Amino acid sequence: MPLPQLVVHRHDRDERVLITLAGEIDLESAPLIRRALAGCLSDGIRTIDIDLTPVTFCDCTGLNVFLHAAQQTTEAGGTLRLHHPPPTLGLILDLTGSGFLLLDVPLGHSSPPLGDVPAPTAQPPRHRNVPLDSVLSGDAR
Repeated sequence: MPLPQLVVHRHDRDERVLITLAGEIDLESAPLIRRALAGCLSDGIRTIDIDLTPVTFCDCTGLNVFLHAAQQTTEAGGTLRLHHPPPTLGLILDLTGSGFLLLDVPLGHSSPPLGDVPAPTAQPPRHRNVPLDSVLSGDAR
């Protein structure tokens, strides 16, 4: 039996969660991430940090999952942030100009860090602000 290509670890702490993903994020593993992030919201968690340090690959399917989850989390009154994206995802974030949606810390965000989650390493791109709906629908120009 083959090993799973992606492992998801969930670490709850009060009303925050740290999701650590390890392995490859692509079309095959995306549903696993969707379920994990939807589970956080259904459990009432509104601050979601995702540690991608152990991720070896992430394609545009992964970006789509993260953007959709960020939109759902924002609509529920929360925040979702990626930490330490792998080079493949960093490149996709730069090319699409969507890093500001997933990497930067919102202004006025004063809650303490979750455990030992470090600050994001990638700098948000210097692109214009584009509404999340435009990015998800492909209408961003």
